[in-house]
Amino acid sequence: MPPTDLAPPSVTTRLLDATDKLLADKGIRAMTMQQVAESAGVSRAWLYRHFPDKPTLVGAAIVRLTESFWTDARRELDGIDGFDRQLAAGVRIGRGAYDDPGTLLMRLRTDEPEDFAACAGAGVSGLVPDLAAFWRPYVDAASGKGEIHAAHRLDEVAEWVARTLISLGTMPSNTVNPDDTGDVLGHLRRYLMPALRADPRGSD
Repeated sequence: MPPTDLAPPSVTTRLLDATDKLLADKGIRAMTMQQVAESAGVSRAWLYRHFPDKPTLVGAAIVRLTESFWTDARRELDGIDGFDRQLAAGVRIGRGAYDDPGTLLMRLRTDEPEDFAACAGAGVSGLVPDLAAFWRPYVDAASGKGEIHAAHRLDEVAEWVARTLISLGTMPSNTVNPDDTGDVLGHLRRYLMPALRADPRGSD
């Protein structure tokens, strides 16, 4: 008996796959619905039956990219011991390979913020809260292990972590090489981790 063939991808999957590729190649503004239809091998009329307009299509692609990136990132970070090492890995993951979904999301959000906001339903202002929410379970775990002083407000710590990682991963530096995990880890151990271990109330 011949093996059962795998079911072909659904039309929606093909359309989103085509959208991902075109977003990586052209960006949001330059991509057209006609190009998506041609790349997916469907008519424009069939495309519009699934996605009535470009913002809806790109928004669906962004949601899928976001879910894929966070799932993969969490899987990797869960296997790393030590909050400082997780943070250093977070910078590396955020930078990633140029064709990585996470990098594409960051590039679209940074290079075309207005178009991204129109399609995703939230502007660039959502980046810090989203990243803080992602890191909050790791902050909680680090606090439970004594890597963060008990007097810290953990919601503030998660946001500070998010802002620090965004800065390390995206802003040019004369002193830290963001592509050198050891360099990033040393920076975090010298500055961020001592602050997190210290009592935020000071000596007053």
